[in-house]
Amino acid sequence: MVRSDLPIHPSRMSLAEIETTWGVDGDPLLPECTYDPELHTGPRLTVETSAERAAREDVAREVCATCPARVLCDLYALKVRPTSGIWAGRTAAEIDAQAQITELYEAMRSRAAQRLSGLEVA
Repeated sequence: MVRSDLPIHPSRMSLAEIETTWGVDGDPLLPECTYDPELHTGPRLTVETSAERAAREDVAREVCATCPARVLCDLYALKVRPTSGIWAGRTAAEIDAQAQITELYEAMRSRAAQRLSGLEVA
């Protein structure tokens, strides 16, 4: 059974899902991970060792580095905060850390704007 609340890795999306999810007009940028989904999401039928996972993730990062959909994938990953896989060259933990930093920055920026709006200019 597939949980509908979990984000779908771009490698597992259909072309229509990519167009809908990423809001691409015209010809969508087909992610490089669609050619070898297990490279980015891990094997489905076997268990990999830590060394195997690290090696697979290194190769996945290299593939992401030249992917034409990397920016869209990164924006999507920051929005959905995946729990596994390599997304736009980053692990789920790296994406979560970036999202937390972005949220903190936005909160600080919002508070600063509120404080500045109450100041009078002489």
